[in-house]
Amino acid sequence: MPPERIIAEGVEVALGERLLDARPMDGGCIGEVYGAELSDGTSVVAKVDRAGESHLEREAYMLRYLREKSGLPVPEVYHSSEVLLLMEFMPGGRNVSGAHAHAAELLAALHGVSSDAYGHERDTLIGSLSQPNPWTSSWIEFFRDQRLLYLAEVASEAGRLPAYLRGRVEGLAGRLGEILEEPERPALIHGDVWGGNVLAEGDRITAFLDPAIYHADPEIELAYISLFGTFGEPFFRRYAAFRPLQPGFLEERRHLYGLYPLLVHVYFFGGHYVGSVEGTLDRLGF
Repeated sequence: MPPERIIAEGVEVALGERLLDARPMDGGCIGEVYGAELSDGTSVVAKVDRAGESHLEREAYMLRYLREKSGLPVPEVYHSSEVLLLMEFMPGGRNVSGAHAHAAELLAALHGVSSDAYGHERDTLIGSLSQPNPWTSSWIEFFRDQRLLYLAEVASEAGRLPAYLRGRVEGLAGRLGEILEEPERPALIHGDVWGGNVLAEGDRITAFLDPAIYHADPEIELAYISLFGTFGEPFFRRYAAFRPLQPGFLEERRHLYGLYPLLVHVYFFGGHYVGSVEGTLDRLGF
């Protein structure tokens, strides 16, 4: 079925409106993304997954969870199924250069949302890849088994992570207890804060998109931001005013935690990300 027809049927059933127009938009790696104009004059964003492989229901769940549990600005979900996600059109553009301080305030508040253990009440997604989230009392154990070892396995099985690098990741994972200490408490994280997933107007963030939520050491969120240059020094300075950065994060742990998103990118894209994983392992002495 053409995506326009899927959107039109979903709009009529879920919102009681007619679809006037649907135009492709830039999006992540989950489904086909469209900007849709409705008969009542409103705009919505539609994600279509005709192959049924993008787990749109999980994305809808994550957005609803963030709206319920936090003050993070995320789109409201109007309708969700395995083939269609309809959500609020959020204003703003990709230029976030003036909004680093506001982003820090929002994420520091998000990281104040805690739980009794690491993981989540259900598995989530990063991109279209499943994120296993069994409740685990130890962050070191969770990060070892559900992030490093899990991604090394799936990236290796996809044929994108060479065997020798998988072995080095496994060697590092086996010695995490010598490198990390248990954090004070779990924190809810967005999980995928790169530039394509943030919208801003001037000095205000208007939306965080495409979450990959779970409860974690919040430093893993900061490491992701540092790795991809999503925000710069003004962000970290403002964030530290609410949640001081602990010794060793900038020197070592941001590189360690950056391995997870790098392995995710190896799984999806291969290429130069393999070299980035190797370079990180070299830096960490593994």
